[in-house]
Amino acid sequence: MSFEQVSSLVDLDRYPIHQTGSAAYHTAFEQIQNDLNQDGCAVLENFIREDALPLIVDEADKASVGAYRSFNRTNAYFSQDDPSLPASHPKRRFYDRSNAFIPADYFGEESLLRTLYEWAPLSAFLQSVLEEENFYPYGDPLADVIINQAEEGGGFPWHFDTNNFTVTLALQNADEGGEFEYAPAIRTAADENFDEVAGVLDGTSDKIKRLVLGPGDLQLFKGRYSLHRVAPLKGQTKRYVGIFSYVEKPGMCGSVERTKQLYGRVLPIHYEREGLRADNLLD
Repeated sequence: MSFEQVSSLVDLDRYPIHQTGSAAYHTAFEQIQNDLNQDGCAVLENFIREDALPLIVDEADKASVGAYRSFNRTNAYFSQDDPSLPASHPKRRFYDRSNAFIPADYFGEESLLRTLYEWAPLSAFLQSVLEEENFYPYGDPLADVIINQAEEGGGFPWHFDTNNFTVTLALQNADEGGEFEYAPAIRTAADENFDEVAGVLDGTSDKIKRLVLGPGDLQLFKGRYSLHRVAPLKGQTKRYVGIFSYVEKPGMCGSVERTKQLYGRVLPIHYEREGLRADNLLD
C-alpha cells in the first residue's frame, strides 16, 4: 500500500505514526503510552477517516459470507470443564457465547484491513508504544487479521486473549449495547489470580472499566492479562470490529481447541505448532 493510499484511509495528520521524529508523533506516542501504562488500554479516536469507513464496512459485508457463527457455552479460558474443582471456581463458570468471526483467509492481498495490518510504519509504531522487544505478526493463517461480527443478542462473555496485546479497529456499532468492559491486569504470567477473576464474574469487583468505541477508533489492549467482555447487543445493525494480532514469538498459532471454537475448523499448522507458546497460562 502506497503512502497516498494509507493517507486516504488513516488520519495521518492527527496520528503521524510514519514521522517518528516529529513533535506530533511524540505527543501522540506519549499519550497512548500513558494510557497503556495506566490500565492496559489506549484508544486512537477517529484513526480511520470518516469517508473511508464505508469502504472497509463494505469489505466486511462482502466477507461476512465466510463468518463462522457459533452458539455455545465457554469459560474465560476457552477450556473444558474440570470436575475436580469446586463449582464456584472460574474455570467452571460457563456462559452463553453467540457471535461470529470472519477468518483471516477471507482478507487477501487486496483487503484494506490486511494492507493496514501489513503496513510497516503501523507495526513499528505499535511495537514502540507497546514497548515490546519481541513483536511479530501472528503466525495463524486463520487469525492474524479478522473481523468479529455480532448481531442482536450476541456479544462476547468474559475471557482472556491468547495474545499479549490485541489491536482492534471499530468499524460499525450495533444500534444498542456492545460496550467494552474490562478488568485491567487482573492476572500475571505467574499468577492466575482466581479470586479476583471470580469477583469480576460475580459482579462484585470494583476493577471493571467500561468503554464505548466509535467507528474508526483504533484500540490497543493488553488482553492477555486483563479479563474483558463485549456487552450484549440490540437492534438490526451488525457490529463489526477488525482485529489485528501480534505476538512475542514468531510462528505462534492459536491452540487447536480454541481455533475450533472460534472458526469451526483448523489447519495442519495448528497441530504442528500446538504448544509453541511463551507462557504456561490457561488459554
